[in-house]
Amino acid sequence: MTQQGTIAIERMDGSAAAQAEDVFRVIYAEAFAEPPYDETEDDVAAAFRRFPFQARKHGFRAALARTGDGEPVGMAYGFPLDPGAGWWDELTEPVPDDMRREDGQRTFGLMELAVRGPWRGQGIARRLHERLLDGIPAERVLLNVHPGGRAAPAAYRAWGYRKIGEARPWGTGADLHDVMLLDLR
Repeated sequence: MTQQGTIAIERMDGSAAAQAEDVFRVIYAEAFAEPPYDETEDDVAAAFRRFPFQARKHGFRAALARTGDGEPVGMAYGFPLDPGAGWWDELTEPVPDDMRREDGQRTFGLMELAVRGPWRGQGIARRLHERLLDGIPAERVLLNVHPGGRAAPAAYRAWGYRKIGEARPWGTGADLHDVMLLDLR
């Protein structure tokens, strides 16, 4: 099933995203319930316990895609990594100190990017990605992606990301993810 019609993409700051948390949760829950993620209601609840804290971070921004009648179809969000960001500590193999160096502006952490099933394959993820990153002062973008999914890793590679390592985000029980970096300069 494909959905036709106009898709509007709105960029939001943290305050606006926090007010739309329920919409982000719906998209997240549907998109990540599928393999290879297989997220449960408990996993979604854990992700959205972090969301209000993330939305308050300096430089947080989000993008939300909706149909002309307001139905949410996709979302993306992230924020600049603080000095000493734990993201680098999750890598299974260390990277050079110069790569890990953060100053609160150097690296934008792309926390989530998802499009609901019926709207995939229409370029919405790319549009969300572009809208989210438009005008950011960062030198690069960092993300984790589950290698078991085909579409997401392929899209990130097509957009210029390169794999720099592997990590188990959120602790030892998580699946191994590819850590990917996009140079913006």
